[in-house]
Amino acid sequence: MELDLAGAELKAVLNRLRRAQGQIAGVIRMIEEGRDCEEVVTQLAAASRALDRAGFAIIATGLQQCLAEAEDGRANGEDRDATRARLEKLFLSLA
Repeated sequence: MELDLAGAELKAVLNRLRRAQGQIAGVIRMIEEGRDCEEVVTQLAAASRALDRAGFAIIATGLQQCLAEAEDGRANGEDRDATRARLEKLFLSLA
């Protein structure tokens, strides 16, 4: 299954990933500077949430595309079941 992110979806996912990247860089700096543990953990939790949200957005787009393909008759029953199982596994990996 190929994921086709376009337009606003792509921009939103990239923004979330860039936000997480910045937060992770901030965590690294905080650790290097010997900052307070609570501050570090708070920043790390924010980065984790940003990554989770990007992952969920990608999976949601994949689910949407699979449903569209099924409605168009492009996927047979066996393909839909295998795709569903893969997406379910991906979704659970983020849970």
